[in-house]
Amino acid sequence: MQLNAHISPIVPALALGLSACQPVCSGGACGSGADLPEAEYLGVETRLLEGDLVNFRVRMAGLATEADVQAYAECAAAQYALIRGFGFARHVRTQVNENKGTWQGDAVYTISPALPRGLKTIDAEVTVANCAENGIPTV
Repeated sequence: MQLNAHISPIVPALALGLSACQPVCSGGACGSGADLPEAEYLGVETRLLEGDLVNFRVRMAGLATEADVQAYAECAAAQYALIRGFGFARHVRTQVNENKGTWQGDAVYTISPALPRGLKTIDAEVTVANCAENGIPTV
């Protein structure tokens, strides 16, 4: 009996603590309790650096993450390659920064007509199709 006396105050406290981790739902929509906007795509700047080397600067806001910014830059690079008549791109580097809710990505890719050497290659047609399917805008 003494064991029950020690457990009973703990169980409600534990249940209350775990319920604080539950998402807040109302009207069929669930969230974390804060009304945060969905990820917003704010545009792409494209600069040809030299030959086949291209710089993409992307901006996002809302519920964006570093991975979202990288995906946005990749989509821009893939579309740019297609616009220029190339079928492939290769990722060189991406730098991502966040300042007061605005995310900025500074990415560099090479574009080429044939599959380039390296591990981070992109088939432009396949990538652009995936971007459209996932709602990520391109150039």
